[in-house]
Amino acid sequence: MGTLSFDLLLGDVHSLKEKRAVVRPLVAELRRKYDVSAAETGHRDLYRRAEIGVCLVSGDPSHIASVLDNCERFIAYRPETELLSARRRVFSDEDED
Repeated sequence: MGTLSFDLLLGDVHSLKEKRAVVRPLVAELRRKYDVSAAETGHRDLYRRAEIGVCLVSGDPSHIASVLDNCERFIAYRPETELLSARRRVFSDEDED
């Protein structure tokens, strides 16, 4: 399993309604294009900031890395957002407790 969390600064956004108009299509496109679970996970009350979380489950660590790389590139090159940080975590069988 792999997770990726994006901290984003949104461009020309002046309300929570405008924020939703930017964030919802990003989340939907991540889900559709990369077949991952994705959701807005933080900064819900701030209209110029957004946190989006992505999760992927696969038995192949190289597949996880590839998909998460693609998701990160997709977000990084969006003109309506600035990627402030991306935090990635890949879990292995040894992580089970």
